[in-house]
Amino acid sequence: MTDLRDHAEAIAEQFSDHIEPSPDVDEIEAKLDNLVTDYRVPIEEARRSVTNSYLEEAGLERDELGRGGSERVDVNEIDDDEQWVDLRVTVVDLWEPRSDAVAQVGLLGDESGTIKFTAFETSDLPLLEEDQAYELSNVVSDEYEGRYSVKLNRTTSITEIDADIEVGDNAETVEGALVDVQSGSGLIKRCPEEDCTRVLQNGRCSEHGKVEGEFDLRIKAVLDDGTDVHEVIFDREATEDLTGVTLEEAKQEAMDALDTTVVADGMAADVLGRYYRVTGPTLGRYVLVNDLEEPGPVDVEQALINARSI
Repeated sequence: MTDLRDHAEAIAEQFSDHIEPSPDVDEIEAKLDNLVTDYRVPIEEARRSVTNSYLEEAGLERDELGRGGSERVDVNEIDDDEQWVDLRVTVVDLWEPRSDAVAQVGLLGDESGTIKFTAFETSDLPLLEEDQAYELSNVVSDEYEGRYSVKLNRTTSITEIDADIEVGDNAETVEGALVDVQSGSGLIKRCPEEDCTRVLQNGRCSEHGKVEGEFDLRIKAVLDDGTDVHEVIFDREATEDLTGVTLEEAKQEAMDALDTTVVADGMAADVLGRYYRVTGPTLGRYVLVNDLEEPGPVDVEQALINARSI
């Protein structure tokens, strides 16, 4: 399988400077194939499992590994989890960390938009300054509800540069009839491990394995304006605004029914077919909803007429 071979070669390259002799690509591919084919493990989880075994063998932490030759990208091009990249950005904002383990947290920006960053105390990096431009090499992306951020780690190189980087706005407004509520909506559970917010699948986190999850709300939906369809994500706050159902009410509803799927079913019944206008950052193929508006009936009719006349 070409895909498995590509993953195997990438893992071997990661550890080529840390394990002697270098891991064998055929051996890595066989391990991946065993997990994917025999145990039906998703490829990304299989890759993490194999990578973790080599991390243990090399005596390394994940953020000590890095990936050589990271690609220079704009912040709005970051659309995958654990993507190793280089950035040329300005520090837009810094705010107080909520955890003692975090050295800095804030917002980075370039011409394409902005993205959150986190630097941990254990990485022992120089502190960034607001309004200063930097070249950041070897940072890694993270994902939460379609919202991407980057983490500075022990392998990150920070270079202060004399540049005036204009920061763009990556917010987008889309509207349309809500025609689908996708799988993974409603009452969900997330991994409780520090700095991990992945949604659990059958009680398992793809990074940390079987864990006792923490409840959350979200809706992944599709808006259709008559010409184009737009995939959008409502986080907990936006979901509560959209449906009027709080997290505690959703948990109680699921407990009464002994079934978490009733929450998504009830939400879908309330919102399907209604017309919405939403605004938020574009993250991969999704718009993450920050602002929500439900136009009146005249607006809906006119919008559909306009869309079909294009």
